[in-house]
Amino acid sequence: MRILSKRQLKELVLYSPQHVARLEKAGKFPKRIQLGPNRVGWVESEVLDWLQERLDSREDPNGTPG
Repeated sequence: MRILSKRQLKELVLYSPQHVARLEKAGKFPKRIQLGPNRVGWVESEVLDWLQERLDSREDPNGTPG
């Protein structure tokens, strides 16, 4: 299992930390894990699965769900 830092997460999903926090609060993004008093991370496989769901839900060029 690999844990992503805030910096790695931002490079992967291209969202600001504030937007990630809003998505987490709404239950629309994988939850962070507390690694220490001032450090958090995300399980890489959960984030990659979340990204894959976004890709799978895209519409194809004909306008039908993919």
